[in-house]
Amino acid sequence: MPFPELPSGLAEALGARGYDTPTPVQDAVLEPAARGRDLVVSAQTGSGKTIAFGLAFADQVLGTDGRLRQAGAPLALVIAPTRELALQVSRELEWLYKPAGARIATCVGGMNAQQERRSLKAGAGIVVGTPGRLRDHLERGALDLSALAAVVLDEADEMLDMGFREELESILDATPEGRRVLMFSATMPRPIEALARRYQRDALRIATGGAARGHGDIAYQAVTVSPAEIENAVVNLLRFHEAETAILFCATREKVRSLHAALQERGFGVVALSGEHSQSERNQALQALRDGRARVCVATDVAARGIDLPGLSLVIHVEIPRDAETLQHRSGRTGRAGRKGTAVIVVPYPKRKRVESMLRHAKISAEWISVPDRDAIMAQDRARLLDTLLQPAEEHAADTELADALLEQRTPRQIATMLVQAHRAKMPAPEDLRVNSPEAHREAQKQQHRPGFEDVVWFRMDVGRRRNADPRWILPILCRRGDVSRNEIGAIRIGPAETHFQVPRSVADRFAQSAERTAGSDGDGGDLTIERAPAPPRETARKNMRNKRPNLGKKSHVTPKQHRKGRG
Repeated sequence: MPFPELPSGLAEALGARGYDTPTPVQDAVLEPAARGRDLVVSAQTGSGKTIAFGLAFADQVLGTDGRLRQAGAPLALVIAPTRELALQVSRELEWLYKPAGARIATCVGGMNAQQERRSLKAGAGIVVGTPGRLRDHLERGALDLSALAAVVLDEADEMLDMGFREELESILDATPEGRRVLMFSATMPRPIEALARRYQRDALRIATGGAARGHGDIAYQAVTVSPAEIENAVVNLLRFHEAETAILFCATREKVRSLHAALQERGFGVVALSGEHSQSERNQALQALRDGRARVCVATDVAARGIDLPGLSLVIHVEIPRDAETLQHRSGRTGRAGRKGTAVIVVPYPKRKRVESMLRHAKISAEWISVPDRDAIMAQDRARLLDTLLQPAEEHAADTELADALLEQRTPRQIATMLVQAHRAKMPAPEDLRVNSPEAHREAQKQQHRPGFEDVVWFRMDVGRRRNADPRWILPILCRRGDVSRNEIGAIRIGPAETHFQVPRSVADRFAQSAERTAGSDGDGGDLTIERAPAPPRETARKNMRNKRPNLGKKSHVTPKQHRKGRG
């Protein structure tokens, strides 16, 4: 069904962009019953809601000639939760209202506030911004809301979740009587209901198909893993899907930091988004994803709000969402605008019942599967490689000359083999999951508490995953440096920058003395620092992350051979 009759400028802009049929939410806000009324709209990001509210307030801001009315102050205000979403909304409204002669001002944190004030003073007809920056301009007298005809709260539930209630109320209290209030929200919790009752009159509620729970264009999967294998499971999921763009959700900035470093070390093109990153760093990360220099984004829930990544087809919940609404918000980053997407929940064995309950509450049907193993990933690689290498190629003289030279020196089979190997060399290696079933996990836990290790002392050494630490060459070094047998070394925990291991308390003093005596000895890891750990590895890791940020700059690659030669 085509768009209903629209002002000529808006119709022209939509036509130039190839919009000929409205989405469900756009159609709903243009119904005669919705025109001129306050609205509460349930709509997911990606459902076309920006164009929807841009069309919805057209009657309030355009004159009979289709041009923006002259009022000396903004006629429409759009409030969004994050800088990225506000900038995205501003870009959409700019092309939509360009034929109408609208000037749009964007006011967001992290940008030049003085330049924003100049834009407001120059006569912006539509203002888009984040709650904190808008209230700041309002209190300084730079933002005049006296002529406001419509205000939009985009992703209102997220703004309340982020603690912007006070800012929203300050802004809404400053708006004149008779203005329209349009609330767009993916969910409708009680705080949204209260906000609607206070600031809206006779609001029409609209629930579109695009807001249906479960996201019909998203395939949900759940994989169960040993808690110790979560990182390896993420690696294999990324390798199995090889998505154009993927986003990995973590609960804390510390987890974002460690996972980003681990994936970067394995050779993935990866960026990070969390509260510790500046706006400049965020912009650089998003640009790297958009232009293909990076394909994986590790982010916290708050940092990822409002971002729109083209081609995003895979969402991995590395840490379980806190509730069903968070699960849907995260997953809603993919499966947009009719495109298909996949959302995978990584579930530690002890938390399966909790996730099953969350899925039931969200009315989501998820397929419970095993983490892809090396064989499954290699089979996918083979299919993708064949498809890529069999694509028609345009011949150029220089390439043909080089191909002929290769054929003179190698057989076609040898050349094809080298080509396959060159393609595979670009791909990070899959991980071998040591524990991949609840039964194996329980057995592994039993083995960790073998006789003689009921009372242990934790030690640490200054080499970790970033320098290719591996138990196969660490264990012989520990035995030599500490003058102990293999049976006297317990659990080994390899972190990004250091490794922790257990020694029975009965031999701990002897081990420490021997390790100190052999420090600096030639060859076989004598240059490594081995000392008692101030705390078990998990607690130490948390303290280290609070005290300093890891250096993610120049990497140091150390092999077991280099350690044996004393160059570690």
